[in-house]
Amino acid sequence: MTQKPLPANHRLVDVQLDERSLVRRSPDVEHERKVAIFDLLEQNLFSPIGAHEQQGPFALFLGIEENRLVFDIRDGDTQPLGKIILALSPFRRIVKDYFEICESYFAAIRTATPSKIETIDMARRGVHNEGSTLLMERLKGKIETDFDTARRLFTLICVLHIRG
Repeated sequence: MTQKPLPANHRLVDVQLDERSLVRRSPDVEHERKVAIFDLLEQNLFSPIGAHEQQGPFALFLGIEENRLVFDIRDGDTQPLGKIILALSPFRRIVKDYFEICESYFAAIRTATPSKIETIDMARRGVHNEGSTLLMERLKGKIETDFDTARRLFTLICVLHIRG
């Protein structure tokens, strides 16, 4: 079954993280956050479904409230359109695994051989892909997105999990 292509306005034009959820981050994490947002805004597919279905483009305010992941969707002028709230518990294990492998990766960059770095990076990408797939599953029926958009959103979800 092939999907019909969505119009160009089914996309994000602004992404912000809830600053109340954020703490001071390491330069590595801050770099990952900036790259994820830049890449996300360059190319993405984001189309709310159902009660939140609107014509885009969209702004997204991503945060954590009361131990839940909140997708606060707004129009291009940042007027509220609605919120999609997901339980965080399905993400906990994979975010923890991702943090652990990222620590190994950043440590390896400084001291390990290229082959060791490549091995850790492949594992890091695999865990990241797993988290992205989980996010797409959790958003099914709520927000239509593609894998690359889900990958970048998963990066930002991980940033929101950092507690200092």
